[in-house]
Amino acid sequence: MATGKNQSLAKMSPRQKMINLMYIVLTAMLALNVSNDVLNGFSQVEEGLKRSNRTITARNMQIMAQLQAFYNKDPKNGLPLLNSGNEVRNATDSLYFYIDSLKTMIVQAADGPKGNVDNIVNRDNLDAANVVMLSPDTRRGTALRLRINQFKNYMARFLDDPDKRRNLESALSTEPFKVKDDISNKTWEESLFENMPTIAAISLLTKLQNDVRFAEGEVLNHLLALTNADLSELKVNWINAFVIPQSRVVMRGSKYKSQIVLAAIDSTQRPIVYVNGTRLNNREGIYEVGTSRSGTFDYSGHIEVIGRDGQIYKRDFKSSYTVIDPIATVSATMMNVFYAGIDNPVEISVPGIGGGTVSATMTNGSLVKSGDHWVAHPTQVGTECVVTVTAEVDGIRTNVGSTSFKVRKLPDPTPYIAYRDAEGNTARYKGSRPFPKGTLLGASGIHAAIDDGLLNIEFQVVSFETIVFDSMGNAIPEVSSGSSFSERQKNAFRRLQRGKRFIITRIKARGPDGITREISPMEVIVN
Repeated sequence: MATGKNQSLAKMSPRQKMINLMYIVLTAMLALNVSNDVLNGFSQVEEGLKRSNRTITARNMQIMAQLQAFYNKDPKNGLPLLNSGNEVRNATDSLYFYIDSLKTMIVQAADGPKGNVDNIVNRDNLDAANVVMLSPDTRRGTALRLRINQFKNYMARFLDDPDKRRNLESALSTEPFKVKDDISNKTWEESLFENMPTIAAISLLTKLQNDVRFAEGEVLNHLLALTNADLSELKVNWINAFVIPQSRVVMRGSKYKSQIVLAAIDSTQRPIVYVNGTRLNNREGIYEVGTSRSGTFDYSGHIEVIGRDGQIYKRDFKSSYTVIDPIATVSATMMNVFYAGIDNPVEISVPGIGGGTVSATMTNGSLVKSGDHWVAHPTQVGTECVVTVTAEVDGIRTNVGSTSFKVRKLPDPTPYIAYRDAEGNTARYKGSRPFPKGTLLGASGIHAAIDDGLLNIEFQVVSFETIVFDSMGNAIPEVSSGSSFSERQKNAFRRLQRGKRFIITRIKARGPDGITREISPMEVIVN
């Protein structure tokens, strides 16, 4: 049989022998090649581990921020905890970034000097991890194992809880990984990196970084728990229940909220309370303050209590209260009036509710907020305006009331002549008393306005007529097509003697409501 095989081999051409040899080599390579599905699986695991590392890192940074905040509030007790936290952080970062450097070296051994850990090309390379981690010259795997053991022992010293210490030691264990039926005596690093595809070695190192961050978080959480450890130093012998309302003034339709708590104190020594820097002079901690004006007022302070160890412990507090005006409204129903065509100022407020959450609408016109007050502008005379007010109460928009207003036409204005008095101030002459002739001739014309103390509204004079009586008692009318005196009217004024009088009549004026009306006449007595 062997002779036959040898004869067959002898009869093969050199080309056939080369083909057979290449087939044998290809078969061997396929046997050594790792399934592409397996490589993809390791890539997915790697991405998941990196996301987990980012989450754990962010959580640990938040714990460090809380330790910093505790130090800012209580430097004496917070400094040792903050220093320990920074030491733990530095030790973790040192090991974490050392592992990062090993990952970079493995990828560059597989893909060349420009290899990128986030984009591995030769994921199935079986030599890179061996060369970097198991080389007898560098012994980086052994160095990593020693650094992990050193880090593990350092971190375990912070933990008093045996269960937490065991969890940390288990997560950072460097015992060799044993495969079933494998009797070889491999070291920890050999069991991880020997003949391991590049992507698998990178995933194992990322998982190790995850374990390192986990250990950091366990220790930082323990340090954070110590920020409240001083509470155990306080002695209490009296416990009672208290109801703390969110507000003692509740509007109909809103919710009443209160917090029910259990308070414990030491009746043999009452705490010292400081509010806005002033110590309270009563043992019960009652804070009283006068309320001379309405609004929301903030106050803050701290409580001091002596612990069993004789140390003074401080706890800060802050709160606020709202003062509202007495709720009593007296008004005449017939006085709920708006005037059409003008801006009517309106005051809208809801006791106990901030003005920023109050809104209002109006029928038959517009209602606009202007600064701290509102302006209503009704349109149609004879139709009521209904103002509806809503406010945000406990986050819910609530209707808190409606008020109706009658809408009337503006009353007629009063005509007047504007002039300057002896002090240079603007004055109004409304007739029926002597008026200096020189002042009359210096006036430009007549005006009209409502200025009865409630309203102050100017009207535009459209036209008017003056009636001057001559020496024979004849009435001489002169018409002006605007608000100014015509030259003929002024000439008639110049001819008037002292004590004479004339009438300004047929005065037509247009108001801001757009209505032109004829108003009452005006008698002028020349002085």
